[in-house]
Amino acid sequence: MSVVRHAVARARGRAAERRAERHLRAAGLVTVTRNWRCRGGELDLVMRDGATLVFVEVRARTRGNFASAAESVGPRKQARLVHAAEAFLQTLSELPPCRFDVVTVEREAGAEAQLAWIRDAFEAPR
Repeated sequence: MSVVRHAVARARGRAAERRAERHLRAAGLVTVTRNWRCRGGELDLVMRDGATLVFVEVRARTRGNFASAAESVGPRKQARLVHAAEAFLQTLSELPPCRFDVVTVEREAGAEAQLAWIRDAFEAPR
């Protein structure tokens, strides 16, 4: 990917994260942190929904011949998110109930982007 295309994709991703955060905050969730990084992973948004800690993966895509935004959060990506969530939880003194949500922002050429919130999108292996 060229430097310019990478920068454009990164800017779209950040815009999608801001839109997702606004949507979730409007639904009553509270932001804990954004773009939390550890070795081997990143958490786009960490939020609270009441007593539940919510790890949110935001995926932005233009509809086309490739996988949808939701389909792009496959087993490998889920494993990276679980790894990052485990690292985040190690920074806390108490372990709250947790869940993994996915917010997708998809658009077709010329159309406004559509946002979808998938609660409990997947579970961490036990």
